Amino acid sequence: PMAEISHRIGRMSTKDGIIKLDSLEGKRFGFTRDRYRGWLWRKGDTIYVSLIECVTPGCGDFRRLVETIRAQGLVVKVPTPLGKMCQICEHMGFEGTREYVQELEAWTDVMVLGR
Repeated sequence: PMAEISHRIGRMSTKDGIIKLDSLEGKRFGFTRDRYRGWLWRKGDTIYVSLIECVTPGCGDFRRLVETIRAQGLVVKVPTPLGKMCQICEHMGFEGTREYVQELEAWTDVMVLGR
């Protein structure tokens, strides 16, 4: 059905790498300059949310971003969440794990939603 096709397109449509604000990929997720500061990173079927800031905290933009990414069949990961972000992730149902980062040659804490 159409939902499955949309999930496949979401997983296949972009190469790995940075997703900038207002880029074509960013706009597909609602990741725009009027709502956020920072960037996302794509690796396979996973979107990493690292060092982003909502322009208007507390209005649900982060939740909408995560829901939009998940609706496209992608996994969302938040590496080394700090303070409030850790609480937000736990509230949204993310699960904590550890992941080896080859580029850093080190293990890091990651909150994961999906799979």
